[in-house]
Amino acid sequence: MISFVGAGPGDVDLITIKGRKLLERADIVIYAGSLVSKEHLSFCKKGCKFYNSASMTLEEVINIMEDGINKGLNIVRLHTGDPTIYGAIKEQMDILDEKKISYEVIPGVSSFTAACSAIKKEFTLPEVSQTVILTRIEGRTSVPENEDLEKLASYGASMAIFLSVQQIDNVVEKLKDGYKRENVPIAVVYKATWEDEKIVLGTLENISEKVKEEGIKKTAQILVGDFISGDYERSKLYNPEFTHEYRRASK
Repeated sequence: MISFVGAGPGDVDLITIKGRKLLERADIVIYAGSLVSKEHLSFCKKGCKFYNSASMTLEEVINIMEDGINKGLNIVRLHTGDPTIYGAIKEQMDILDEKKISYEVIPGVSSFTAACSAIKKEFTLPEVSQTVILTRIEGRTSVPENEDLEKLASYGASMAIFLSVQQIDNVVEKLKDGYKRENVPIAVVYKATWEDEKIVLGTLENISEKVKEEGIKKTAQILVGDFISGDYERSKLYNPEFTHEYRRASK
């Protein structure tokens, strides 16, 4: 069996129990070496073969998978965070489907939730935002025109921007154009949950300078929105005046 496993954002204990068990049983592990902590590999059994996909092509990855399956081996394709978000797993799964090779996908903790936890905030606050937008700025990988960062920012929703800190100036300008103001709170979280995690807080007015001062050029989440520091209404779920299926109002 081939298992696509989300390794989590960095801290090795943020992998799921199911993902850890699959690693322990694996005969072959193909891991995203540029982002996944190698400490995950210490949980593998003796004799397990490791392949760092950072230096491999899609075809080379598939060849190793196919060869392992033909030998009856257990294979883990270890992706950073959650494999379904910017994981490039679709192209792998399509080829496996063509070859009639079965596989499974095991979710993981994404860096966007890890980053929000690092700054001790909540994306969805009553009367502030009930929507979270996950996106990235255009780089070597294009973005559909109707998903331009400026247009998405105009909704005023909570945002988590992946793979974009290297273009922080461009990101900020597009966000300013979308939000139509410069006092929008923003957080840049470098390597969320890793030992060398850094958190930079600011607004659209000053975040670029702060990020540059910290030397952050990659491996960071950009979180934007009033959920970071705005006022909010108390949740009805635990309000004593609110009745729901499991509790009657007490006031």
